[in-house]
Amino acid sequence: MLASAATFTDYVLAFHILGVVIAFGATFAYPVIFAAARRADPSVMPWLFSTMQRIDRFIVNPGLTLVLIAGIILASKFHVWSEFFVQWGVAAVVVIGAGVGAFMIPREGKLAKVAQRDLEAVPSGAGEVSPWSAEYDKLFRQVAIGGAVLDVIVVITIFLMATHA
Repeated sequence: MLASAATFTDYVLAFHILGVVIAFGATFAYPVIFAAARRADPSVMPWLFSTMQRIDRFIVNPGLTLVLIAGIILASKFHVWSEFFVQWGVAAVVVIGAGVGAFMIPREGKLAKVAQRDLEAVPSGAGEVSPWSAEYDKLFRQVAIGGAVLDVIVVITIFLMATHA
């Protein structure tokens, strides 16, 4: 028996899922990447934070937009706007979008600058002395906690969407 042709709704659902993968795939790898880089070569940290900021601007935000548009189409098609999982999803998009735009991106940019400043302040031959200032540690902690909170929201949202039936 041949499979039936995919419907418009099937494609919208695929784009909805693809938006999640595009937007948040990298964010789950950040902790591993930064832990390894910090130990192996602290001099790459300014570049990594700058790259993280670009990923949030040019990958997370557009991916989030795709998630929202596809979600609106799906919720409208199935008339499920009153369902909790849809309301949660809309709230999650707003919180994540605001969190990335107003919290993460500015701190990532500042963290890149502070990391560069801290590295330049370390005298040559300082050996195993940590180059990081209290300001760097504070910003790093804020970015790590903010990222973890946003990732938890993503995971909860995925479970709510997957188990709504």
